[in-house]
Amino acid sequence: MHATILPREVWQARAATHADRIDALTAGHRARRGTGERHPVQDFLFEYYNHPPSKLRRWHPGPGIALEGVTGDPRERWSGYTVDRDVQRLDLDRFVERRGRTLDFVSRLLRATLARPAHLGCFGLHEWAMVYRLAPGEQRHEQLPLRLSQADTDEVVRSHRIACSHFDAYRFFTEPAAPLNALRPTRESQAEHEQPGCLHAGMDAYKWCFKLAPAIPSELTADAFELALRIRELDMQASPYDVREFGLDAIPIETPGGKAEYLRRQRAFAEESNAVRRRLLETITTITGAGSASPGSRQRA
Repeated sequence: MHATILPREVWQARAATHADRIDALTAGHRARRGTGERHPVQDFLFEYYNHPPSKLRRWHPGPGIALEGVTGDPRERWSGYTVDRDVQRLDLDRFVERRGRTLDFVSRLLRATLARPAHLGCFGLHEWAMVYRLAPGEQRHEQLPLRLSQADTDEVVRSHRIACSHFDAYRFFTEPAAPLNALRPTRESQAEHEQPGCLHAGMDAYKWCFKLAPAIPSELTADAFELALRIRELDMQASPYDVREFGLDAIPIETPGGKAEYLRRQRAFAEESNAVRRRLLETITTITGAGSASPGSRQRA
């Protein structure tokens, strides 16, 4: 594969910029570790996706980029790379060999999602369905109080049409809420249901980036992570929980004004997440196209 070679001072500067960016985004989460305190937005992404800041801050250039002068640098020993004459590059053949099934699944999922229009107007009711008809002490986020009474929260669920298309949200519905969903998403049918308007599908774009490390450029992974943080904010603001202590004002989706605000932001996130999907799909196409090709010429940056 044709590769651009970055001199040591260039790639080290890019790696440092990436690490600084991630450090700033994860400062609160890292400060809370071991304190018992939890943030429903900042901590959620690390708990739910189980990808620590230490891995997120590692800089990977992605396919088509080789790094000169890695001898003596800790990354010289990183897995997923080869080093030849002090130049490090992705071992694309081995990556495609080992991760081919994941590459194929993610590619199919992204293409299917991009091919569908965004289904708007779900109003984040998946979070409400997760607390429907629960008794005290049964909430997943027990540390967060409800904005409304349990009875009023249940009425919001009963009075709306619920059409959650994302399996990893639907699977947390309470037992009495599950039959209220107009759809029956499963893990096996994920590619048949995923659509750009789903907040959790938008957050998952970040998951697919880090799942395919080290082959995905870290700038893309960081963009997806930052987008996921902002999507999670909306997810919590529109939820039945009172999150004002975290500086998040409620978006009361049970009111016309709250619905309008949710729709506005949901539509914008659908466009942003599709932009990330296209970038990720383009990178996957480069990876799979180059994985079986012999190394081509190299040019110096």
